[in-house]
Amino acid sequence: GAAGAVPPLVGYAAATGSVAVPALWLFAIVCLWTPPHFWALALLLKDHYRRANVPMLPVVAGERATVRRIVAYTALLVAATAVPVATGTFGLLYLGAALALGGLFLVMAWGLFRAPTTRGAAALFHYSLLYLALLFVAAAIDPLL
Repeated sequence: GAAGAVPPLVGYAAATGSVAVPALWLFAIVCLWTPPHFWALALLLKDHYRRANVPMLPVVAGERATVRRIVAYTALLVAATAVPVATGTFGLLYLGAALALGGLFLVMAWGLFRAPTTRGAAALFHYSLLYLALLFVAAAIDPLL
């Protein structure tokens, strides 16, 4: 996830001329977001990975283990997104968005755990894209209010 998490650092540095704590939080959030996002996609493509002999988690550990990890990482992600508020990096608008968006992410991950389906994995994957975009919008707007 670190390679995919570098753009917030680069963007922040380009906009401010330095890398500060808010950029580091955004980096950390993307690092924690990447596994449940990518594993949901991997569930959708597991047969392709298997045929190509690519050792993705659903292929080597199975669907159940993958979904268990998705739930665990999503819970960790939701908890971690609240920490920047406690440190004063982001405020209440961001916190509300983080908890609401993260709560839905966790509910969807739990739903996939309870009843793993291709449709559920696709919904979780697509929601994860919206989740990250809206969370970052909240992080950008929060200091303006």
